Amino acid sequence: LINQVIDDFLPSLLVEAEWPSKNTYSNLGNTLKPKNLQDQPSITLTSSPPSSSSSSESPTTCFSTNTTYVLALTDPDAPSRDNPKWSEFCHWIATGLTVSSSSSAAADADLMPYKPPGPPEKTGKHRYVFLVFVPANGTSEPLDLSKPGDRQHWGFEFEGGRVGVRRWAQENGLVPIAANFIYAQNKKQ
Repeated sequence: LINQVIDDFLPSLLVEAEWPSKNTYSNLGNTLKPKNLQDQPSITLTSSPPSSSSSSESPTTCFSTNTTYVLALTDPDAPSRDNPKWSEFCHWIATGLTVSSSSSAAADADLMPYKPPGPPEKTGKHRYVFLVFVPANGTSEPLDLSKPGDRQHWGFEFEGGRVGVRRWAQENGLVPIAANFIYAQNKKQ
């Protein structure tokens, strides 16, 4: 996923999505059934373990209740990993995400409403990638983010390769701080 969807980065938070269906949550590449992903998930952010190369905790190692986070969900395998001509597909952008002391995250608004994963028949497993961003300039002020023009390619012109969340985040002055992903596939293969 790194370099296909987003540039390499050092995560400072862990992000987990949990759907209302029993025992349905993101766990770094677990496979979930699309029928269990129809309702918008709840999001939890937790501090990542400190890096072994650093003995002191950096300011970004722990989440802040003053920071506004942005959550994005993208599918880099639309309509399939072998033929990503619709890639990336924007499934969700939640803005104004704040974290309570319990680490549960609540969004102010959806810039793009949640569209549940729905991989087409005979397209294999799709990767659905959750990314959490913060403003590169560190502001805690409300963000004025541009809404993608379309879900396909995040509204950008298709240039023969995957285009989407990385470009959208760059244009909006956002940097990634957390990622997670799941696999889902249509039962008809």
